[in-house]
Amino acid sequence: MVAYLYVSASGEDKIQMFTIDGQTGGLTIQGETVVPGSPSDLAISPDRKFVYVVRKGIQAISTYSRNLKTGELALIGTLEVGLEPGYVATDKKGNFLLSTYFWVGKVAVHPIGKDGIVTGPATEFFDTARGVHSVLTDPSNKYVYLPHIAVVGPNLILQFKFDEKTGHLTPNIPDRVVPAEPIGPRDFCFHPKLNIVYFGNEEGSNVTAYNFNRTNGTLSAFQTVSTIPDDFTAKNRCAEIHITKSGKCLYVANRGHNSMACFSIDAAGRLKSAGQVPCEAETRAFELDPEGNFLYAAGEKSNKLLAYRVNPETAELKLIETYTTGKGPWWISVVK
Repeated sequence: MVAYLYVSASGEDKIQMFTIDGQTGGLTIQGETVVPGSPSDLAISPDRKFVYVVRKGIQAISTYSRNLKTGELALIGTLEVGLEPGYVATDKKGNFLLSTYFWVGKVAVHPIGKDGIVTGPATEFFDTARGVHSVLTDPSNKYVYLPHIAVVGPNLILQFKFDEKTGHLTPNIPDRVVPAEPIGPRDFCFHPKLNIVYFGNEEGSNVTAYNFNRTNGTLSAFQTVSTIPDDFTAKNRCAEIHITKSGKCLYVANRGHNSMACFSIDAAGRLKSAGQVPCEAETRAFELDPEGNFLYAAGEKSNKLLAYRVNPETAELKLIETYTTGKGPWWISVVK
């Protein structure tokens, strides 16, 4: 089965589509879709039939149908939201689209119709705080988490209960996790097999592992590990975080150190640094292929896309090839 890689080139108003060679990890450009309005974050529906695209330049979220055979995208709907959207994600059933609004500190939940199109009015649209970044439901689709970056916001993770039938959010008890230091939790991912969730911390240049209580949806930290070498003293900010399908390898992008931080994960879910591998300047976006064999990372300033082979046991990365993208690669999504 073919795997497709999509890159939103925000500076050129387009989404590029590549196919992935499952044996070598090599990429082949297949085409591009014109998306006016600075396309940025993407979300793929659980059935892989739709792609939700943030168009930050026109303050809208558009729905694109996705041809399962060719990977081609076609615009089928646009929802104007009146604010610049940030992160977007569907719930696990694909019935709602969750979105954050970083600079104004808001979160929204919009219904998705049977035709796959995200619509309004919003089921939820309320204030959180400035600096709210990513949003995801947990694997059971019962809980939602909203991390806030410390440099512009309150340095916390809000915890909500999620009603998958109505799309409503209810503050959990307790309703927040507040790190002891101003580390600025940004993006996060769930372990595929253990009750653990990992948060990349933008200001802290580290990653924190939290025990995830599946009964009540609360989080409790048990480990924090640096993403940069001890002797690195210049400014660094973490960006995206991803974990392999096996749950044995985790990666965090460093902006400043310009590297990919690599971690192996033991049977208890604890992290061990496998070092850092050089990548392009301002690598915001990266993604793993569905099997966890390859990692793809884009330099927002260099317009270069790097392909690495993943060592599934040690988490080490080996550079395979470098490709050119459109200007300002903002997001990468891989779909099998």
